[in-house]
Amino acid sequence: MFRRSLLGAAAAIAALTLSVPAAAATVSAESLPTAAAVSSFYAGRSQPLWLESPRAIGALTAALKTSPLDGFEDGPELAASIEQALADAEAGTPGAAQEAERLMSSAFILYAQAMRWPGGAKVIYADPALAPKVPTPAEVLAGMARSDDLAALVRRTAEVNPIHAALKAAAAEDSRFLGEPSRAMRGSLDRARLLPSDGRFVLVDIASQQLMMIDEGKVVDRMKVVVGKPEMKTPLMAGTLRQVTFNPYWNVPVDLAASNIAPNVLRQGVGWLKAKNYEVLSGWDADARVIDPASVDWQAVADGRIEARVRQKPGRGNMMGAMKFEFPNELGIYLHDTPARNLFDEAARTFSSGCVRLEDAPRLGRWLMGRDAVAASSQPELNVALGAGVPVFLTYLTVRPEADGSLAYAPDIYGLDNGEEPKLAAVR
Repeated sequence: MFRRSLLGAAAAIAALTLSVPAAAATVSAESLPTAAAVSSFYAGRSQPLWLESPRAIGALTAALKTSPLDGFEDGPELAASIEQALADAEAGTPGAAQEAERLMSSAFILYAQAMRWPGGAKVIYADPALAPKVPTPAEVLAGMARSDDLAALVRRTAEVNPIHAALKAAAAEDSRFLGEPSRAMRGSLDRARLLPSDGRFVLVDIASQQLMMIDEGKVVDRMKVVVGKPEMKTPLMAGTLRQVTFNPYWNVPVDLAASNIAPNVLRQGVGWLKAKNYEVLSGWDADARVIDPASVDWQAVADGRIEARVRQKPGRGNMMGAMKFEFPNELGIYLHDTPARNLFDEAARTFSSGCVRLEDAPRLGRWLMGRDAVAASSQPELNVALGAGVPVFLTYLTVRPEADGSLAYAPDIYGLDNGEEPKLAAVR
């Protein structure tokens, strides 16, 4: 942090002119890619922003010093340049106040953009509206001008959301006393940064195999889930839940029809299908009709020479259970009930083919719908629209904060923390 005397001199510094040539610094405002936008912004201003708020200066330099935790490697150098420019201004160096002011605005633009950068997390945004939007320099500057508390704006930008803020606070302690944060911490920070700052959403943490219902930054409920096997990973994904489907069919994936359904039919005959509540359809079109399973060449299905559309009817033993929660995506990933209750007793619950099985689907349904999640009839595929879409984030936190302030750790079941650490490009 910069010297206490500098804070006391902030009012005097703010009174200095913003029109004199800038003093030299480690990093100059003119050398940054934000220079044109910042010059245009200050051309229409007669008063500084940062130099009138010592608290904001402190918040900005503190955020920049810990910014490598979020992949913004140039943050500490920018903080040092700001402190040098402020010290030069306090010493009366001509143009140093202007340089400090513009350098702080430039640094904040780059920092705000970094905090919305998607980083190395390979997230599929099934709903593009949920993708992080990197603000333009003009948008950041306009937000600064509108703010009546610049220090609070910096803190909100740095924290991003409660999960990320708690992780970063712990990581800062870790880096001060225990050396560089672990890959697990860096990876979890990178992924947590992409979560919403507020509102209501469902969070599936693949690493710990649990689902959390979050409202305004607080976990209001949680449950166990089953996720994809390591060879059939549940993807990192964000989408919007818009309906609950009661009495769902289970459309058997083509590969499972070949590897599981067809061999059983070949061994036990087509009667096996009826006993297991399966039926065969003519294709994957919306108007596909139920056909006689004896008309299918099951050996060709088993060999992979042809595809068969097989689905399991609603009812006892259906792999979807009583309900499912879909969000449109090209991979066919969704959340659903399951009759396989014993799997929730396992410590590592990686048994699915990619979809997410729920420990208590009716409880999630009640939270989403605001009432008991009960089907109005036995009609198959009974869709009930949610009043408003609820975002769902499938993420991967091998380190996560708990309500009591402690950190919980999960095994890196998919090996996502072992890849090359993502870095942001240098600002110069």
